[in-house]
Amino acid sequence: MTVEFEVQGVRVSELVRRYGTPLFVYDGTALRDRFHGLRDLLHPAMEIFYSLKANPNISVCALLHSFGARAEVSSLVELTTALRAGVPPQQVIFLGPGKSRQELAACLDTGIYAVVCESIPEVALVDELARERGVKAPVALRVNPRFAVKRSGLAMGGRPRQFGIDEEELFGQTDLVKRFPDVDLMGVQVYMGTRILHEAVIVENTTRILDLAERLSAALNLELRMVDVGGGLGVSYFDGESDLDAQVLTDGLNPVIEDFTARHPGTRLIMELGRYLTAEAGTYVMGVRYTKTSMGERFAIADGGTHHHMAAVGIGSFVKRNFPMAVLNRLDEPATEEWNVTGPLCTPGDTIGKKVPLPPVRPGDLIGVHRSGAYGPTASPGLFLSHGYPAEVLVHKGRCHLVRERDRPEDLLQRQRLHDPTAHDEADVPH
Repeated sequence: MTVEFEVQGVRVSELVRRYGTPLFVYDGTALRDRFHGLRDLLHPAMEIFYSLKANPNISVCALLHSFGARAEVSSLVELTTALRAGVPPQQVIFLGPGKSRQELAACLDTGIYAVVCESIPEVALVDELARERGVKAPVALRVNPRFAVKRSGLAMGGRPRQFGIDEEELFGQTDLVKRFPDVDLMGVQVYMGTRILHEAVIVENTTRILDLAERLSAALNLELRMVDVGGGLGVSYFDGESDLDAQVLTDGLNPVIEDFTARHPGTRLIMELGRYLTAEAGTYVMGVRYTKTSMGERFAIADGGTHHHMAAVGIGSFVKRNFPMAVLNRLDEPATEEWNVTGPLCTPGDTIGKKVPLPPVRPGDLIGVHRSGAYGPTASPGLFLSHGYPAEVLVHKGRCHLVRERDRPEDLLQRQRLHDPTAHDEADVPH
């Protein structure tokens, strides 16, 4: 009997029959287990904020919020998504180095918990907008510290960056609170890096961030009502990597948190998690259209590819490595061959897997890219060659829910306007 990939008892062939391919499938039980696997061990003073950038699907956000997650957003649409998903404004923070006036105004008008400002000019703009509205704007300062993260997949601080205000500059701004009377400087945020897979590194970073926040609070006479320690908790994708052990991590983190809260019992502590919460729960399903051999190498040409899942190509990595992949409709067959898995785009870069160990692949097979719940459609050029974005399905409590419709040709064309080159309107007539 052929063994198929299933999500909560729903076979992949049934998912494909109902929704077609390519397709992102999210397992609600995996989302729940991932959240509670950390939440139940982590010190209760540390709140978990879901970073929508990892997967901004409104139903994914709503489900994580139902488990207890708050929301960290970085655009007007993400803010709107979180609020419509049911996240209260006081459980929302807004980050990003280039916020628009419209975005900042929306933060103040909706009454979110904190705007995380990443430059002094941004603080000045928030001060101006708050004065116009007759409100006090809650602002946390993002700090770019002197120390750098260790063993991070992507460093976000500790060197020249567009993110945050350099530590040295901030310590010289001792009049910051007085200069911006319509801003309530109430906290500090530091985000050091992403994809950290070493528990001790996360503990060390958190310890240093909390220390930095205390020193800044004293130097600037800033009331420390919030410290956001970032996150960066990693997910293993490749051979030789191991997932974080939540027990080991919290055994190291909790005493640090306890010590800080003993000194600052009224300070709200925040950890931002995106990839860590969603990656494991997602599978990208592609249908194989053709197979061929070229100069001795096997190719499986699928209906999905890098336009939906650029993260799987290894963008930002020096070495291209494959995400875990499988022939989903024949899980019981051994991987005896190497296959290049490519998509429908007219570019050699549309290779989602190189020399992937798989069983013999046939047209009609379903190839799945596992651990695809983060940075799939949200970080991919879905409009390249005008293929559009795929459907997204959430399986929750054994039932399938279409949580994003597949783009149709009319969807992609509806915002375009056809200009008739043979028409002559007054603007075209020379005087």
